Amino acid sequence: MACLLERTIEKFNARRARVGVLGLGYAGLPLTCCFAEAGFETIGFDVDQSKIQKLRAGQSYIGHISSDRIASLVKDGRLRASAEFSELRDCDAAIICVPTPLGEGRAPDLTYVENTARSVAEHLHPGQLVVLESTTYPGTTDEVLLPLFKPSGLKVGEDYFLAFSPEREDPANASFSTRTIPKIVGGVTPGCGQVAAAAYAALVERVVPVSSARVAEAAKLLENIYRCVNIAMINELKLLFERMDIDVWEVIGASATKPFGFTAFYPGPGLGGHCIPVDPFYLTWKARQYDFSTRFIELAGEINAAMPEHVVNRLTYGLNLMGKALNGARILLIGAAYKRDVEDVRESPAIRIIQLLQERLANVSYCDPHVPRLKTRHLERTLSAQPLTPEVIESSDAVVIVTDHSAVDYELILRHAKLVVDTRNATARFRRPSHKVIMA
Repeated sequence: MACLLERTIEKFNARRARVGVLGLGYAGLPLTCCFAEAGFETIGFDVDQSKIQKLRAGQSYIGHISSDRIASLVKDGRLRASAEFSELRDCDAAIICVPTPLGEGRAPDLTYVENTARSVAEHLHPGQLVVLESTTYPGTTDEVLLPLFKPSGLKVGEDYFLAFSPEREDPANASFSTRTIPKIVGGVTPGCGQVAAAAYAALVERVVPVSSARVAEAAKLLENIYRCVNIAMINELKLLFERMDIDVWEVIGASATKPFGFTAFYPGPGLGGHCIPVDPFYLTWKARQYDFSTRFIELAGEINAAMPEHVVNRLTYGLNLMGKALNGARILLIGAAYKRDVEDVRESPAIRIIQLLQERLANVSYCDPHVPRLKTRHLERTLSAQPLTPEVIESSDAVVIVTDHSAVDYELILRHAKLVVDTRNATARFRRPSHKVIMA
C-alpha cells in the first residue's frame, strides 16, 4: 500500500486534490480560502445555511476576511460552499474545524467533533486524508475519531490517513496570517503525518511535523495554557498593586525594557475568545483520568474568571464616590467583542459584565463599532449598539471600557463622561488629573 501513500502525497504536491473543510467559522473559513488560493478545488461545508448562502453570493461574514476575497474565489470556481456532506465522497481531504466547547462541569463537549466525524466516516474512501483542527485534549484523534472510522474496514496509515493539526488563527493580527503561521502536524501513523504535511506544505510557509497526533494536540494546549497562566499572574498582580496604589501598567512597561528573560502580558476584564477561557480545561479534565491534579492551571482559570466581578466592584466603588448607587445607574460599556478590532463575541468578558450589572439592576447599554447587535444565549434580550456621541456619553452615569478598539475616540469619552472605568489602559494618552478615571 506504500504506492497509495506516495500517490496521495503526489496529488497534494501537484494541487490536484479536492479539499473539503468542515466548519466555516473563524478557523475554517480562512483555511478554506487558503486552500482555494493555493490552487486546490475547495469545498467549504457547514450546517448553517446562512453562511452557505452568503459564501455562494460572494459575501464574507467574518470581519478580517473581505467579501472581495470570497467573491473572487467563488467566481473563479476555486471555492464552493455546501451543506451536502455526501460531497465528501469526492474529496481527497476532509479537514474538521468545528467548535469544541465546554459542557457541564467544565467537561469537554465533543458533540460537534463526533457528529462531523460520523459524516466523514460515511464517505471515507481509499486515499482520503482526514485532519482534525479543533482544539481538544491529547488522545482525541486516536481515541475518538479513529474508532469511528474502523467500521469502514479501511486501515489507517495504509488505506486512509488521519492526523491532527491545530488551528492557530489570531483574527485581526496584521503581522501573521494562516499562510505565514507555522503549521504543526502530527499523524496517527508516520505515513499519516507525511500525507498531512504534504497537504499543508502547499499553502503555508512552514510545516512543523511532530511524532504523533497526541503531541500536536498537547502543543496547542500548551500554547493557550501558557497565555492563560501568565495573564492570570498579571491579573493577580493588578489586584495587589491596586491596593498598594501602584500603576500595574507602568510596572509592566518598565519591566518590558529588559531585553531578555521577560515577556509582557497585560491585565484585563477577563478572558475571551474560544481558546484561552476554554482550552486549558480540556487538559485538566483529561489529567484526572491519570489521577493528576492540574492545580496551577485551575487556579489561573479561577483568577481570570473572577475579573468581570472585579470590574463591577470597581465601578460600584467609583459610583459610590459620586454619591450614586449602581441600582438604577445608566452604564455604557465600550466594546462587546473579546479583543480589539474584531467582531467576535465568543466568551467575551463584556457579556458576563453585562449579566452582573443587570443582576444589580443597572441600566446597561453598549457601544462597539464592530458589533452592531449583541445576541447570545447568556443575555435575556438582544442589545443594539449605541452611537458614541457626546449626548450618549453625557447621559450615562459611567462609561466602562471593556475592549480597546482602535476606532473608539477615547478623548471624546474623557471630555464628556462623568466617570470612566478603564480595564485596558485605553485612556492613558489622554488622561488629565481632572478626569474621573478608575482603573480596573
